[in-house]
Order: sequence, then C-alpha cells, then structure tokens
Amino acid sequence: MGARSHRAADLERLRQFLREQGCMPHDRLPPERSLAPLLGIGRTTLRACLEALEAEGLVWRHVGQGTFYGPRPVHEPVRTSLLVTMTSAWDLMNARLTIEPGIAAAAALTATPSQIDALRACIEEGRSARDLFACERADNRFHTTLARTTGNPVLISFLEFVSGARSRAPWQREWGQTYRHIGDDEFRGEHSDQHQAIVDAMVRRDADQARDMMSDHLATIQSAMQSASTKRPVNMDLAPPVR
Repeated sequence: MGARSHRAADLERLRQFLREQGCMPHDRLPPERSLAPLLGIGRTTLRACLEALEAEGLVWRHVGQGTFYGPRPVHEPVRTSLLVTMTSAWDLMNARLTIEPGIAAAAALTATPSQIDALRACIEEGRSARDLFACERADNRFHTTLARTTGNPVLISFLEFVSGARSRAPWQREWGQTYRHIGDDEFRGEHSDQHQAIVDAMVRRDADQARDMMSDHLATIQSAMQSASTKRPVNMDLAPPVR
C-alpha cells in the first residue's frame, strides 16, 4: 500500500472515531498524546490528518486550548461565548469548587428572608423533580439564585457563565451519565439535603459553615461524575482530576 493509500486509511480511521464518539459542534477532542494511540497512528501522522480535516472544516484548532469538532466559530473574538464552548465538564467543576464555596459564604452574610424563601423553593423543586432535565433545571436554579443573593455582579456573572456552560454538550454528556449512575432518588434526597444544609447555615449567618457545606456538595457531585465517567469507553473531555 502506497503512502497516499495509508494517508487515506488514517483519515478514514479518524473520521470513523469522530462519528462513533457522537461528536457535536465545539466538542473538544482528546489531546494528541491520547488520541494517537487510540487510532493506532503516530502523532506526526495524526497532526497531518487533523490539518486535512481542518482544511475541510470538520475540525478547528485553538492555540493553547486544543482541537475542536465542527467549523471554526464565526465570531471567535467574542471571548465569553467561545470560552463557554471550550469549557469541559471537568474545567467547570474545578472552577466551581474554587469559587462557589466563597459565594455561599458571602450569601450567608447578605441573604434576606425573601431570598431564603426563594432558595427553599428551589430545594422543593429539586425534591419533586421527576427526570434528568427537571433535576438539572432545579439544581441550576438553586446555584444561580444563591449567587444573586450576594448582590455582587461579578459573582452573579460567574454563575450565569456556569449556567450557559451547563447547557452545552460536554456538561450534558457528563451530567446524563452521572444522573444514570446515581439515580433520581439520590438527587432528590442527598443532593437536596446538601442544598438544605447550605441554606440552614445561611439562616444562622454562619459563613464558614455555608462555605464548608458548599464544598462538600460540589465534591459529592465531582466524585459521582468521576465514578460514572469510568464506565465510558472514551471521555471526549480532558481526563477527570484526581482529588
């Protein structure tokens, strides 16, 4: 088989991999060091194949960020929008673990009785959720409502960014796998109980406890996601962090 035939076979192998993984626009591909052995080709060959697919508009690359499926975004300079599309589920969880405990602590010092009532309504919505989408909606609403309680526009903007990223394919894929792993009973029970513990600390104006409860809650979610991800043959996002 000539070099041209080998190249065509390698390209087809890469295309078949992308089809089998069910890639959606702006999904990030595994890094070259992981993708090359999965395809059984060298990294130099892989780069040549990616260049060919990029010329076809099937993938696009961003220096320092990686390779993404689909055509390059028309408005790539719009940084917030692009950042949302490039954020993996694990990037998002790590950011949430860094920032949201502080949001909970700040909210504990500023929450009004009506804001506490709004958070309790979010918890009840979570307890009565009956499917994947209802659970995700209730959880997202609790966290965004909590951020608004701080009155801090920077913190509110962060949770709005999180909310946008949660609607994208990388998060939805991981969340769907996690939801099937833990089941709706655990979400309505343990996860809602953790939300309640955060609000209880806020009622007591205990910022340290609110921070700790949020850390525990997010660590529980990350652990469940990590456990569920081991059941998938290939994770299109970066490997989950070890905690």
